[in-house]
Amino acid sequence: MKKKFGVLLSGCGFRDGAEINEAVLTLLALDLRGIEAICMAPDVDQARVVNYITGKNENEKRNVLKESARIARGRIKDVKDVSPNEIDALILPGGSGATSNFTEKSSQNPKQLELLPEIKDFIRSVHDQGKPIGSICIAPKTVVMALSDKCPEVTIGDCKKTSAEIEGMGGKHIKCAVDGIHIDHKNKIVSTPAYMLGPGIKDVYRGIDKLVEAVLGLCS
Repeated sequence: MKKKFGVLLSGCGFRDGAEINEAVLTLLALDLRGIEAICMAPDVDQARVVNYITGKNENEKRNVLKESARIARGRIKDVKDVSPNEIDALILPGGSGATSNFTEKSSQNPKQLELLPEIKDFIRSVHDQGKPIGSICIAPKTVVMALSDKCPEVTIGDCKKTSAEIEGMGGKHIKCAVDGIHIDHKNKIVSTPAYMLGPGIKDVYRGIDKLVEAVLGLCS
């Protein structure tokens, strides 16, 4: 039976959404293996909108689901309308939206960020069903936020600031080269640094291709 992998997107563009190259390379790696991609995103406003020419914030609103639909060629669902029962695994491409657009200010402590309930619940449900999760670039931080009580092992390359944040949330960071992956066999979590290290699209693809193959191998 044909495998189905969920691909959780966070917008369109690495500065304020999903990293386009990472998302497209993930979809390519899936298609080359005959795996159907079920693209999804939350129906929320972006945390910010960036002008990619100037690098400055723009005073406008954009919707994460609608922006993600650009990458998915319109074939996308609201994450609230997807059941973990529909997929065999979940992959999260990176880009700053994988943290900024998947979080909100804590009601108890406005200085802290919490995952949107629909994002946290979906990741935890996939994990609870024993299905593997792949996370790319900065997205491992999101996975750790959702599964902090599981002490997940992930990599985001060698960024000291982000690795310290991951360990502060209960995760364990493992250094890794851009074309490598780390597999947390206990939690069935695979991660690769991608553009946290770069430098180019061919280097990023090697890691993503290995990640997709490893996630496939962890499927029951």
